[in-house]
Amino acid sequence: MRVNWTETAIEHLSGIHEYVAQNSPAYARRIVDRLTQRSQQIAQFPYSGRAVPELDLPQVREVIEGSYRIIYRIRPD
Repeated sequence: MRVNWTETAIEHLSGIHEYVAQNSPAYARRIVDRLTQRSQQIAQFPYSGRAVPELDLPQVREVIEGSYRIIYRIRPD
């Protein structure tokens, strides 16, 4: 399976990096690396994330990395 990041998700990731880098550029890179590595997990095991509790849609799932939620949608294509 392939993971496509939305423009909004990329902007959020960039914002996380910018915010954390104000205090620690090295830690900011580490956080971004961990978050992007989770997309590899999603690509290999799309159902490994849990269904998003506030939505009643089984194809919308999430994985947690630290204090961040990565919400994604599984599509057949």
